[in-house]
Amino acid sequence: MPDDVSGRPKWQIALDEIDRLRDQGVRFGCMLGDAEYGKVAAFRHALDARGLRWALGLPPTHKVFAADVTTAMPAPTRAGGRPRKHPVPSAPSRPAAALFADPPDATFRSLLWRTSTKGPLQAAFSARRVRVADGPLASGAQHLPGAERWLVCEHRLTGERKLHLTNHPADTTLEQLAAAIKARWSCEQAHQQLKEELGLDHFEGRSWIGLHRHALLCQIAFAFLQSQRVGEKRCGSQAPGPPPRPTLPEVRRRVAAALLVHLSRCPHCRRQTLIHMPP
Repeated sequence: MPDDVSGRPKWQIALDEIDRLRDQGVRFGCMLGDAEYGKVAAFRHALDARGLRWALGLPPTHKVFAADVTTAMPAPTRAGGRPRKHPVPSAPSRPAAALFADPPDATFRSLLWRTSTKGPLQAAFSARRVRVADGPLASGAQHLPGAERWLVCEHRLTGERKLHLTNHPADTTLEQLAAAIKARWSCEQAHQQLKEELGLDHFEGRSWIGLHRHALLCQIAFAFLQSQRVGEKRCGSQAPGPPPRPTLPEVRRRVAAALLVHLSRCPHCRRQTLIHMPP
């Protein structure tokens, strides 16, 4: 690792990347992330300060307050006592998972968000307005209620539960919340295919530059295959039904062909012979 690169938390790296892309003119619809990002109050506040919409995962033990909670300065405990420095919430905070009944009650609604090659994808969703315990620090190292948010509980058919926190407006429908949350599916699929099909997790080098080159070539290969898939779908040459999954030799052949065409156009490159094209 270069000497000028220091360790940073994942959320700070993501925030720096967001700022870099925004400076280049990129605009975002809704920022999505898992609970590793959603549990960090500084990350959520930074997205709010940038005027960005977000929907992030949340750990089930994260503390939240009811939306109608109020804060007030308590009276001194005794006559002539010192006044309190911090306000006190009208109700205590609770773990986020405790706000939803188990098994699901009438507040849960079954929603279908897309149809995949394995059939319809659906789950039961329920949403409540809450105030996260990420406000100013009070006595006892406890945080006061923050801004009002949507807390969404996703109950999957397997019985697994996932919690999500979003800063969507109060009039947002449950269908819109579910659609925003499940839009992260495409990013998860990209990571899975990059690792399983294109060898993103097979890097065994020791070089900082080599690691980045390996990751970049995997992303170029993935983008090329995606362009091929979309092109076949647009021209109508694709047979009805789900697209056939390419074999690993076919993936390697396509990637090698794309890189060979690129290198043959570069007058300064002398390494074309290193790429082998299978018959």
